[in-house]
Amino acid sequence: MARQRHEGRDAGDGDAAGPDVNGSTGRGPARRAAILPGLHLVATPIGNARDITLRALDTLAGCDAIAAEDTRVTMRLMEMHGIARADRPMIAYHDRNAAEARPRLMRLLAEGRAVAYCSDAGTPLVADPGFRLVGAAIAEDVAVHALPGPSAALAALAVSGLPSDRFLFAGFPPSKSGSRRRFLSELAAVPATLILFESPHRVVDSVADMARILGAARDVALARELTKRFETVRRMTLGTLAETLAHEGAPKGEIVLVLGPPLVAEAPSDAEIDAAIDARLAYETTRDAAAAVAAVLGLPRRQIYARALERARVLGKR
Repeated sequence: MARQRHEGRDAGDGDAAGPDVNGSTGRGPARRAAILPGLHLVATPIGNARDITLRALDTLAGCDAIAAEDTRVTMRLMEMHGIARADRPMIAYHDRNAAEARPRLMRLLAEGRAVAYCSDAGTPLVADPGFRLVGAAIAEDVAVHALPGPSAALAALAVSGLPSDRFLFAGFPPSKSGSRRRFLSELAAVPATLILFESPHRVVDSVADMARILGAARDVALARELTKRFETVRRMTLGTLAETLAHEGAPKGEIVLVLGPPLVAEAPSDAEIDAAIDARLAYETTRDAAAAVAAVLGLPRRQIYARALERARVLGKR
């Protein structure tokens, strides 16, 4: 990959296009830009290092300090693009040390410094620990700047072929089966495309639960290693994907699941209602099972609760 050095642009260079809010003209390869004070949320590549934006490179080159989930990852990215650390602080900020690292970053911001915050990959605050840092900055009236760029969630949605006019990013499902099924039950009736991240170690069980809770006929796209050399996108129904993964085993790499909106179906039969209730009574209380089935099927909760009480009696469950 060809390296590109960003040497910096003096604020008084003068350009017909005029400088943007961060002092860069936005024309051609940017040099070192004057970076405004505040917290800068820098989106970083999710695979292909050339996906970083010129504004992100300007900010990494010109800021006073850099915070990152993993400073080694950010340093490698900077080295690829010829950006020197110089004598600037590089501060790790992740789930395990956030409470200790946040006061140091807030002191820098209070001094009027420009602080760049990078996640390991993608857009900060999307499945990322930066939320509390942004909240603290806003509470102290510190300017927060978003630098748009790569996002695994949006990249997966774009290539999924599923409706994108309304979508919900739901993060990672819980790791334990019971909690995951309750989590999926809450999402079952959301009238939108769903975007979820999942670990390769759990994806087989997770997709099986999705087929069971959300419906085997629901469309899904499994996007793997987006923007990387071995990128793959598999589009099928949840039932087919569950069977495929059970046979093949878990795929390797970073995984994003995109699920189509709930299917519009004819009114369910009594037998179908009973089957849906029975499936949830195996791991939920009668009240929770009734609420979930009513939401999924679009039926009155009181009606389904009465039926769930009868099914619980028949099944010998209190």
